[in-house]
Amino acid sequence: MPHAIRIHETGGPEKLKWEEVDVGAPGPGQVRVRNTAIGLNFLDTYQRSGLYPMQMPFILGSEGAGVVEALGPRVKTLKVGDRVAYSGPLGAYAEVLLRPADRLVKVPAGIDDKTAAAMMLKGLTTQYLLRRTYRVRAGDTVLMHAAAGGVGLILCQWAKALGATVIGTVGSEEKVALAKKAGCRHVIVMGKESLVERVKAITKGKGVPVVYDGVGKDTFMDSLDCLSPLGLMVSFGNASGAVPAFNLGILAQKGSLFLTRPTLNTYAAATEDLAKGARDLFAVVKSGKVKIAINQTYPLQEAAQAHRDLEARKTTGSTVLLP
Repeated sequence: MPHAIRIHETGGPEKLKWEEVDVGAPGPGQVRVRNTAIGLNFLDTYQRSGLYPMQMPFILGSEGAGVVEALGPRVKTLKVGDRVAYSGPLGAYAEVLLRPADRLVKVPAGIDDKTAAAMMLKGLTTQYLLRRTYRVRAGDTVLMHAAAGGVGLILCQWAKALGATVIGTVGSEEKVALAKKAGCRHVIVMGKESLVERVKAITKGKGVPVVYDGVGKDTFMDSLDCLSPLGLMVSFGNASGAVPAFNLGILAQKGSLFLTRPTLNTYAAATEDLAKGARDLFAVVKSGKVKIAINQTYPLQEAAQAHRDLEARKTTGSTVLLP
């Protein structure tokens, strides 16, 4: 029988259990996929820890790539042997799994499985952030937190390719060069210099029209002060913890600001939106304008160690688990 990483109760990385699972035959509209690579994301740690409540037990993981092994009834868009990738639903930390056919995208020639697995959730997140939540244009200056992280390295490259000036933040001096290589013209080391003062100096007091913040609690309030009037605060993650409750009147006081808390599940809910986002992502990666940095790989059985390293900020770029 195939194996998977399952969780029976929330807690630390030690709660990840390597267990046999019964996958079975695909049902109507389903496909059985044998994973070849699985992406690791901060979202996985939120679900494991209980920050995002889940029904127990469950198999972690939201993105991966593999090969179609079997088709269920009424599946017309795929065939056995197709290379596919996915972002959601849950269950990616597995050797073999069932997926809804309409949530799979074919991986084009020229993109290997590890790259596809590493970029689906992070890359599709970047696509909607840059092209839909706030449509970045040439000449914009944008602020991206955690610029050396998985989403950060993709977003900074893509934003630069669109003609934007990117201000990135990092957690240590060691990550400055990585952020600059990814396209950041300016890099701010958090805790060593004032975020607000530096952004205002770079923008000559204007602030930026958009802040992309996947960090959460530690950066949220200062990020608001980096925005220009009518600017958009995009809070798309909680790496440092959930943003505390605050008075919405603050948005008025700081310049009639806009605030959104988007998710990929919403932006890619429609099959056509998922397909378009994937086409955009694959195209920009194949063009060479965006390179997916897979800086760590772990055997799937060692997912617990991968979680420890991710939460300790020991990782950069994307991390892939290998079945």
